[in-house]
Amino acid sequence: MPGAAAAGPASPVVECVPNVSEGRDRALIETLAAVIRAVPGVTLANVHADPDHHRSVVSFLGGPEAVEAAALALAARVVALLDMRHHRGIHPRVGALDVLPFVPLVGFTMDQTVALARRVGRAIGARHSLPVYYYGGAATRPGRETPRPLRRGGYEGLPARLAAPDGAPDDGPARFDARSGAVLVGARDLLVAFNVWLTTDDVTAAREIARAVRESSGGLPAVQAMGVPLASRGIAQVSMNLLDHRRTPIPVVFDRVVDEARRRRTGVGRSELVGLAPRAAFGGRTPESVGLENFTSELYLETYLEPDARASG
Repeated sequence: MPGAAAAGPASPVVECVPNVSEGRDRALIETLAAVIRAVPGVTLANVHADPDHHRSVVSFLGGPEAVEAAALALAARVVALLDMRHHRGIHPRVGALDVLPFVPLVGFTMDQTVALARRVGRAIGARHSLPVYYYGGAATRPGRETPRPLRRGGYEGLPARLAAPDGAPDDGPARFDARSGAVLVGARDLLVAFNVWLTTDDVTAAREIARAVRESSGGLPAVQAMGVPLASRGIAQVSMNLLDHRRTPIPVVFDRVVDEARRRRTGVGRSELVGLAPRAAFGGRTPESVGLENFTSELYLETYLEPDARASG
């Protein structure tokens, strides 16, 4: 009896997680999402829009060529429709298509992802005459490993950055486009964006908690955090990025926020996941145990890594 045929190598899968400076106009956000859905071979997994951050985080994945095509199609639509001159939000940003990171998931190396990111960045710079900065694995200069230093001064400070000797973009012209600003294009590993809503509107408390949690001020490894007000909800939020969920999984950071809130005589209302997370990021705990209400399997990254799921997306 012949043996079963050996399974061939898995088709490569790349994720793209653009952050767009629009979180309030639902019709416009849906228009941008439709651009991605229209690209064959791409699965649009999640769109997370926030009116206070005035920002939408879009998660899509597929084969490298399809993801590249979708990223360029989205960039063109964002440039055509968004105008930064009218944008005000609590999240730091330098442009309409603020960050465009690529993440290797299956059968694709970081070096290949860097090449893809830089190819997309060159195309955006050339097609739309926009300054493009590379960060993460795609960075070409020291000090650009994360978006944070590239966002210093924000959109409003971009003209001065472009004019500074160390502020030249990696691709595209060193000119200020008032409508679109700049684009930060990156290649990085998986990142879990996780926010905790406090039961207070005390932004000072949120900022103190963020300081206690983030690695840069002596907190938890591989955690970035900031405290911000959510005016539309009347509360404060601790907004976090978990850069390596193996070092600090979601339950560890959630429990730390709960403890720090208690020390300040306040509490935690609920949490939210921005985009997708791998199951391993939960460290064996349930989503509900870390404040994620109404969590569904559509927020697990693994849901989209099965071939049938990608094909139907």
